[in-house]
Amino acid sequence: MAIGWMTVLQSVPWAEVIRNAPKVAEGAKKLWATVGKKAPEPEAAATEEVPLTLSPEAQALARIDARLTALDAQVTQLQEQLMATSELIQALAEQNTQLVQRAEANRVRVVWLSGVMWVLGLALLGLVLKTFL
Repeated sequence: MAIGWMTVLQSVPWAEVIRNAPKVAEGAKKLWATVGKKAPEPEAAATEEVPLTLSPEAQALARIDARLTALDAQVTQLQEQLMATSELIQALAEQNTQLVQRAEANRVRVVWLSGVMWVLGLALLGLVLKTFL
């Protein structure tokens, strides 16, 4: 099972992931800045019931006005959801950047430790050979 994960981790182009992580974070920040600037409009006042004494044209206009008000409220709600979504995207992009930085730091440590292990192994081999020769 561990071999499968190692294969997956080795097949990831870490150099490209690391190179593109700041771009992803910057794109998320730009998205948040764009969406965050646009504050949602306050909801329109609730419409009153359409009086039956109005002419048919006035009743139709009142219904259109009521529907427009409802649509305006939906647009406001969608803007709020968009802002929440862009906040989430920004947070995820920042977490991704931190994860990539930590993965790169761990990769460097593993390379360094591998070098140390090779040096120690060669030194041990030298001691063993010197003892027997």
